[in-house]
Amino acid sequence: MTHTITLTVNGKEYTRTVEPRMLLSDFLRHELGLTGTHVGCEHGVCGACTILFDGESMRSCLIFAVQADGHSITTVEGLAPDTDNLHPLQQSFWEAHGLQCGYCTPGILMTLVPFLRDNPDPTEDEIRHALSGNLCRCTGYQHIVDAVKLASEKMREVEK
Repeated sequence: MTHTITLTVNGKEYTRTVEPRMLLSDFLRHELGLTGTHVGCEHGVCGACTILFDGESMRSCLIFAVQADGHSITTVEGLAPDTDNLHPLQQSFWEAHGLQCGYCTPGILMTLVPFLRDNPDPTEDEIRHALSGNLCRCTGYQHIVDAVKLASEKMREVEK
């Protein structure tokens, strides 16, 4: 048995027929070719598969593609306005050396977008709490925290 779903991903509408057991992470990667959504633990623990589901962070390995029918999804590929201009969060990660291997980075970015929207001037403790659901094995998180601070400054400047 299959189901036909229609959803918007990164501003573009897609209609596909999927099996009911297909995870949203697998749908994004294998059906749409959006490989920026990484799959790490497949239990919702590591945060590598985090996407925006109707504007809120969600682990795409914990939801079936059929549950996304009618919803709006943003992946890391949809974060930057175009290939020549990074999102301020992406730019700040680059400038503050907030990544190493980069495997966790898309999930971290997608976690932080709504965090910074709701908390535009976070403290270091608030940033660390927001990051607590994302695992990174390459860094000590300090450069990531620095990148978030820089991004919050850049984003506040844009809003002035």
